[in-house]
Amino acid sequence: MRATVAHAEGSGDLRRFIAQGKKIIISTIQKFPFILEEIDNRQRGRRFAIIIDEAHSSQGGSASAAMAQALGEEETGEDRINHLMASRRLLPNASYYAFTATPKNRTLEIFGNPEPQGDGTVRHRPFHVYTMKQAIQEGFILDVLKHYTPITSYYRLAKTVADDPEFDARKAQKKLRRYVEGHQHAIRHKAEIMVDHFHEQVIAHRKIDGKARAMVVTNGVERAIQYFHAIRHILKERKSPHRAIVAFAGEHNDGGRSVNEATLNGFPSAKIADNIQRYPYPFLICADKFQTGYDEPLLHTMYVDKPLAGVKAVQTFSRLNRAHPGKRDVFVLDFQNDTETIKQAFSPYYRATILSDETDPNRLHDLQSHLDKAQVYSPTDVEAFVEHYLNDMGREQLDPILEQCVAIYRSDLDEDGQAAFKGKAKGFVRTYGFLFLILPYANRDWEERSIFLHFLIPKLPAPVEEDLSKGILDAIDMESYRAEKKALRAILLEDEDGEIDPVPGEGNGKQGEAQTDLLSRIIADFNHLFGGIPWADEDRVLKMITVEIPAKLLEGLAFRNAKKNSDSENVRIEHDAALQRVMVDIMKDNTQFFKHFMDNPDFKQFVSNSSFDVAYGDKGKTSPACLAKGSQPGSRCQSYSVY
Repeated sequence: MRATVAHAEGSGDLRRFIAQGKKIIISTIQKFPFILEEIDNRQRGRRFAIIIDEAHSSQGGSASAAMAQALGEEETGEDRINHLMASRRLLPNASYYAFTATPKNRTLEIFGNPEPQGDGTVRHRPFHVYTMKQAIQEGFILDVLKHYTPITSYYRLAKTVADDPEFDARKAQKKLRRYVEGHQHAIRHKAEIMVDHFHEQVIAHRKIDGKARAMVVTNGVERAIQYFHAIRHILKERKSPHRAIVAFAGEHNDGGRSVNEATLNGFPSAKIADNIQRYPYPFLICADKFQTGYDEPLLHTMYVDKPLAGVKAVQTFSRLNRAHPGKRDVFVLDFQNDTETIKQAFSPYYRATILSDETDPNRLHDLQSHLDKAQVYSPTDVEAFVEHYLNDMGREQLDPILEQCVAIYRSDLDEDGQAAFKGKAKGFVRTYGFLFLILPYANRDWEERSIFLHFLIPKLPAPVEEDLSKGILDAIDMESYRAEKKALRAILLEDEDGEIDPVPGEGNGKQGEAQTDLLSRIIADFNHLFGGIPWADEDRVLKMITVEIPAKLLEGLAFRNAKKNSDSENVRIEHDAALQRVMVDIMKDNTQFFKHFMDNPDFKQFVSNSSFDVAYGDKGKTSPACLAKGSQPGSRCQSYSVY
């Protein structure tokens, strides 16, 4: 077996195994570019079977072109440009077998079976399908949508400046959403929901025989680090033996110090996957890492605080679907997405995924026409650049041609023109790189422009766009936040094949037109969309003081025992201690009330006196009635004005 199968851990291994004639070589596609110049010509006459796993993410780029060039037939006597074009095609001396659970339009068009339709379109169907539906029914994977529970967040923002400036409403809404979801009170509240749920619904029910693990999917490194600290503190407060692991790439700032995975976790990054399987690490908090390609059957629960849609949602949720002895269900608690969005994401992949139509090559003609008419470059520029490039000239000969074109781009095109040109240039390179794999003919003009634009695009500056929402976060504050769990429900997918659209032909770099509005209206619109909290200030404050706070105090065993068995002085001591705990709990739902309680000694004393009187009942000196409007002068509730 060892003489037949070889695992190429480096490009040197790949080169050696091919030369040795190994029958089966396991490699990544990224290794092929490193061996192009050293592959012996004798290898080009051999026949290969290329088996591609995760085909949706491995085809269409320079690496796959390099693989073709390394294993393909050398075309002697042709010029360099034709050799480059030929190196991108599917090899005549190779058979391709591609596997994917979430096929992209490119993958289906390259590997699928074409099915001409009566209306002139050509659909592409996979050569063979083992569907998600069948795999679930036969028990090879679990249904990740069976216990999907969305969490709806409610917030209320307030203006903190006297004037009413204008901001870009569209960008402001996005900034406000990021602000409230990343606010320390919101993170703490959501982290408590996660920890409570895991202890009460996963650990207590001994999911996967007590070995169940949870993944927290976050929207970026900063958010992941916030959750890591919050969950760690909550576990410590609960005196829980469990700990959390955080996963992200690179070095990042955390409260003024540079941190990475190892400094936060206390062990090397290479040990994350192993340690998550061991006690005491049931929580894996991720920022992009481990969300695709991670195979851990012990994963049972996922807490999602990141917008997901399309194939990203399918790939992320599917981290849970691995079967394991004792694993009978999985659970998703989602703070960012809704049921309909997730249903739409999974529907194309539940049964067979079909490409609705082929990519139209005429798009390249149209894109080339638009780019040429912009006159950022001339045919002479393209020809000279490609000639220098193919003759291996250095950047000192290549860059002057590009810089001349960049100067025209800056001077002759307005903001919209620059955005349109850059978007179409990216669309041309992307579409040509894909179409060349499947077109039965070559086009030298397209190849030359693809090479030229590949180098020109990175030098084109993005259009300068004034951020008309800048400064809005300095003018607002969050008054309240709460998260409400919706009913658990299974998402039922339609029992039919799904369709995806062909490769888009062009990109559009143009930003939407800015629509400015007054800060007060932006906040009102935001609160209307995401608020949902009944908010009548006077009644709300009275209710909190006279009903909610006393009720929470009476839930505490120590205060109830003191009230029943001790004198008023000891009751007051227990009351004050319990009140601090209650106010911390209130902080999650009403940060404005909590902030006023902590910052204003008079208000704090007023709340303390009032809650003590109400909770202490007939042993107190006042009653709830005295807190109402119009109470008699001289009563204790007149010592501070709520209104």
